[in-house]
Amino acid sequence: MSGARAAGLDCAAVDTLELTGRSLAVEDVERVALGKVQVVLGASAVDQIEASRALIERAVESGTPTYGVNTGFGRFVDVAISREDVGRLQLNLLRSHACAVGEPFPTEVVRGAMLLRANALATGASGVRRETVESLLAMVNAGVHPVVPSRGSLGASGDLAPLAHLALPLVGEGRAEFGGELLDGGEALGRAGLVPVQLSAKEGLALINGTQFMAAIGALVLSRAARLVRIADIAAAQSVEAVRASRTPFAPEIQALRPHPGQLASAANLYALLDSSEINESHRWCGRVQDAYSLRCSPQVHGACRDAIAYARSVVAIELNAATDNPLVFADRDEVLSNGNFHGEPVAIALDTLKIALAELAGISERRIERMVNPTMSEGLPPFLAEQGGLNSGFMIPHYVAASLVAENKVLCHPASVDSIPTSAGQEDYVSMGATAAVHAWQVCANVERVLAVELLCGAQGLDFLAPLRPGPGIAALHAALRATSPHLGDDRSLSADIETVAGQVRDGALVAAVEGALAPLQ
Repeated sequence: MSGARAAGLDCAAVDTLELTGRSLAVEDVERVALGKVQVVLGASAVDQIEASRALIERAVESGTPTYGVNTGFGRFVDVAISREDVGRLQLNLLRSHACAVGEPFPTEVVRGAMLLRANALATGASGVRRETVESLLAMVNAGVHPVVPSRGSLGASGDLAPLAHLALPLVGEGRAEFGGELLDGGEALGRAGLVPVQLSAKEGLALINGTQFMAAIGALVLSRAARLVRIADIAAAQSVEAVRASRTPFAPEIQALRPHPGQLASAANLYALLDSSEINESHRWCGRVQDAYSLRCSPQVHGACRDAIAYARSVVAIELNAATDNPLVFADRDEVLSNGNFHGEPVAIALDTLKIALAELAGISERRIERMVNPTMSEGLPPFLAEQGGLNSGFMIPHYVAASLVAENKVLCHPASVDSIPTSAGQEDYVSMGATAAVHAWQVCANVERVLAVELLCGAQGLDFLAPLRPGPGIAALHAALRATSPHLGDDRSLSADIETVAGQVRDGALVAAVEGALAPLQ
């Protein structure tokens, strides 16, 4: 999964997040994933966990056939397991299911999945012991990060293979990263001052049965998307300035006649960003009647993306606090019930929608880049924004890069959720492929950040050629922030580092913060 940054613990973190199984927010996932907060079990969660565990203990003692407690798994559901072997059954489950392949998930994704699995267990519907959940959280807080290959989940029964890799270091097996070193799971625990868990009845199943990897990726991408929709508006506004397009199409009275929430927000941002602009005022009475769609229709496109992202967010927000185990334990009813809550279809469709929405932000951005570098479209800017064009190529090839990333996004945006391959001898005969949707959404998001970085650099170069005319205060602040890390392109130089640096500022919100520091907060 390229385009990822490694997340490490912030040793100065002082905030504490209390898990209840019911109150986790999308933003909490990113905070924990980036090591900005410690995590503990809330008192209500402890009560829920202990009540459900007592019911599992009674089932073991009575010998009542209970799926995943004293029976085999999947097609082996009819095989009875003796009381003496229930712990061994759970350990064998982790070992057999830990067969994912491919490059490992980024550390921040693993930390997010650890948090979500602990929160799912905190609902008190899985029947695990309190000490097992606390040991998982101790790993998060200490920075012991399982090495989890990123390919191998069908999204039903949840993310089985990745979650098995996540759970192995908890019992002293598998591989984990600690302090920048890759170690055997047991050694990583030991160096952190932790001890392996000895699994008891149902605990192995409870650790791997759920949607936590796809949901963690969803939450992390959504946090980035919240910044992307604002920087997309900012980039568009700077491009409008660079090619001397009109502010009028973004006027509030126009938007009021088609009041989609996302469109209203995006148009309001664009209108505010272009206020008090000397550049805009300089061409107020020009003869151009209409601008191209990629400029004039930015609020309509960005707004539709915002609305689709809002839908995905509503689904993921529910999933963060869902009990996705099978069977589920209802302590208040003294029942253990088989179910299908592990199925990832709700998340799969939401993540497919999310990646399409993000890809559209990049698609229209690439068209605005074209308008700045193409001399037949750029309204007086030099070809490819180059000084001494011919001797220099300017931004000719960064446009290629943006086009390449947009083309890759089109492939990645094929909806994974429309596919299914039956497995487990036909028992699991319709699966979600939500993990594939999640991996693709992660890559699409990184691609979009880089495309917007190219647009931002092109826009800044375009503004340089319009001096001494100045843009509005927000875009002026943006231009200054960009020039602090990426100087004006005179003679040709490699722009790879510039693009990656600006993409990082897109991702962490630094450019949005610079603009909002000079303007009111954007929508």
